[in-house]
Amino acid sequence: MTTYLIKRTIVLILTLLLVSMVIFAILMVIPGDPAQIILGINATPETLRNLRQQMGLDRPVIIQYLHYMKNLALGDLGRSITYDVSITSLILSRLQVTVPLAILSMIFAIAISIPMGIYSSLHRNRVGDYGVMVFSQIGLAVPAFWAGILLILLFAVTLHWLPAGGFHAWQTDPIKALGSLLLPAFSLGFVRAAVLTRMTRSSMLEVLGEDYIRTARSKGLSKRMVVYKHAFRNAIIPVVTIIGLQAGDLLAGAIIIENVFHLPGVGRLVFEAIGQRDLPVIQGVVLLIAMVIVVINFVIDVAYRYLDPRIRYE
Repeated sequence: MTTYLIKRTIVLILTLLLVSMVIFAILMVIPGDPAQIILGINATPETLRNLRQQMGLDRPVIIQYLHYMKNLALGDLGRSITYDVSITSLILSRLQVTVPLAILSMIFAIAISIPMGIYSSLHRNRVGDYGVMVFSQIGLAVPAFWAGILLILLFAVTLHWLPAGGFHAWQTDPIKALGSLLLPAFSLGFVRAAVLTRMTRSSMLEVLGEDYIRTARSKGLSKRMVVYKHAFRNAIIPVVTIIGLQAGDLLAGAIIIENVFHLPGVGRLVFEAIGQRDLPVIQGVVLLIAMVIVVINFVIDVAYRYLDPRIRYE
C-alpha cells in the first residue's frame, strides 16, 4: 500500500506539472497583449515596451514559465489585469460561493440517485422501475441551465419561495446565503442524479445476480441485510468513481449556472475574465480546476482499498 501511494503521488505531481505546461502554452499562443489590455489602445509604444519589460513579457518563453512555476510553488498565481489584485485572493473570495454550491449539488445528487437506483434494481421491469428510468432519461436530456430557468419560473416567479438570483454573504445572513444556493445546486444536482441513478441501478443489478447473494438469501438473511450489507457494499465502487468524476466536473459546470443565477463564484469569475481577456485569471482558474480533478481521482484510487478490502495494490 505504501509503495502504491508513493507511485500515485509521483504520478500526481507529474500530471500537475504537465497540466501547468499545457495551460501556460495555450495561453501564450492566444492572441492578445496583456500590456495593451492594461494601458488601452491609446498607449504609446514606449509605454507598452516599459510595461512588457516590467511584467517580464519580453523574456524568453522558458524563462517566463520557470518564473511562473516558481511563483506557483509559493502560492502566487500573479495579479489580475482587470481587478489589479492578487489572483489567489480573488479566487479564494469566489470559492466561498462555488465550493458550497458544489457540495450542496453533490448532496442533492447522491440523496436522490442512490435510493432511486436501489429501488429501481429491486423492482426491475415494474412500474416503479420504468418511472425511475423516465426520470433519469429526462435528467440526461435537460441541460442544467434549462433546468435552472424552469426552477426559477416555478419556485421564484410563481411560488415566491426562493430568490431568482443573487447571493447574500455568509457573514451577513447564512440562512439567506443557503437559500440563494438551493435552486442552482438542485439544477446541477438534478443532471448528475440522473447519471448516478442509472449507474447505481446497473451496478446493483449486476451484484444481485451473483452467487453469493443467492447464498445469503438461502441462509435466511433478511432482505435488508442482503441488499445493504452484501449487495450495495459491493456495488458502490463504480458509483463512487462516477461521484468523484462529477465532483471535479462541478467546478467547470458552475460557469454557466453561476451566470444564470448571478452568483459571484469562480464560474462567473471565469466568464468575466474571458470577456475582458484577463488571461492570468483564466490561467489560474483552469489550473485550479485541473488540480481539483487530479486530486479527487487520487483520493478515489486510495479510497477503493477501504471500500473493498479484496482490492490489492501491487
